[in-house]
Amino acid sequence: MQIHHAIAGLRAALKDAGRIVFVPTMGNLHEGHIMLMKQARAHGDCVVASIFVNRLQFRPGEDFDKYPRTLEADCEKLVAAGVDHLFAPAEEELYPTPQRYVVEPPAEHASILEGEFRPGHFRGVATVVMKLFAIVQPQAALFGKKDYQQFLVLSAMVREFALPIEVIPGETVRAPDGLALSSRNGYLSPAERAEAPRLYRCLCEVAQAVRAGNRDFPRLEAEAMAELSAHGWAPDYVAVRSRIDLQSPPTDGPVPPLVVLAAARLGTTRLIDNLEI
Repeated sequence: MQIHHAIAGLRAALKDAGRIVFVPTMGNLHEGHIMLMKQARAHGDCVVASIFVNRLQFRPGEDFDKYPRTLEADCEKLVAAGVDHLFAPAEEELYPTPQRYVVEPPAEHASILEGEFRPGHFRGVATVVMKLFAIVQPQAALFGKKDYQQFLVLSAMVREFALPIEVIPGETVRAPDGLALSSRNGYLSPAERAEAPRLYRCLCEVAQAVRAGNRDFPRLEAEAMAELSAHGWAPDYVAVRSRIDLQSPPTDGPVPPLVVLAAARLGTTRLIDNLEI
């Protein structure tokens, strides 16, 4: 695997690389990331990963400074996964001057759910991904569905800008007890880690009720949030939404494909998860 810290070096290395498949990350890689890398191999000739902790998508007071930087261990995992090139720029390489030009996703995608609790987050995500796309120039890119809203925002960005990139989803990878793998799981204490699977269990209960015909979505959401609160969580939301646009589904008439999403804080760690219905 070739490691590149400079844009010029990466571009030169990829000049005749064939079909490029790109997997952007912020590092501190876990098995979910590695599954994306392995999946990428089936979609092209050259697999490129990036590791960059993107300041633009963090709000003041969030965990930008303490976000784990584990480049050496990450490189070992990427080599084992068969990645061809890693782009790991310093902040001054990707943002040599303040990033004044940004991608602003529409409010109906970016100001709900995660966007309500993390204003500006998806502007930062979309801007850095657009810039990485311009640098790597891939023909395909993979994003995990654990960050469901992010996948929707980036898919819509590619579509509306007519970028010649195939956006490929990666399924959420879970621990045996159901907890979705996340770089932030490492923040959990042993007691919190034992409690953390409750978030997925609540999603399963909501999904089961919806499959059984329950269309009282606000009540199901409120009951799930109450369940989390009763066990020491501070939930931001549990929401049943349409998969296509993450808007609230109708309570009567035909039911579109649905997803239930949740975000909640356990101790000082904020976890997100979702389950398609």
